[in-house]
Amino acid sequence: MIKTLHTSSAPAAIGPYSQGKIIDGFLFASGQIAINPATGDIEEDTIEGQTKRVCENIAAILKEAGADFDSVIKTTCFLKNISDFGAFNEVYGEYFSSKPARSCVGVGDLPKNALVEVEIIAKV
Repeated sequence: MIKTLHTSSAPAAIGPYSQGKIIDGFLFASGQIAINPATGDIEEDTIEGQTKRVCENIAAILKEAGADFDSVIKTTCFLKNISDFGAFNEVYGEYFSSKPARSCVGVGDLPKNALVEVEIIAKV
């Protein structure tokens, strides 16, 4: 059975997708950008601020699934500017201290002109 995950503590999907799906004890979460769920807007303009907001959104999704950052197995990270890699890592490392497997790539653009997007797979 597949369960669709939704929490109002993270941004609602801005397209035809869900915040995440749980199947066979695994959470597959959609990519999170730095949208404040209370306003629907990206309010931070630095990579550090946006990364923090992204991680707070991921925390809300993990909590709804009954998990936490230590449950994360894999992340995929997208940076609008790969030159932000060091600053991104500083904030990312504060949340993902268990060091899940990760891919991190530079991309040409992200939704809503975001600077960073992170998706996760976690054991729940």
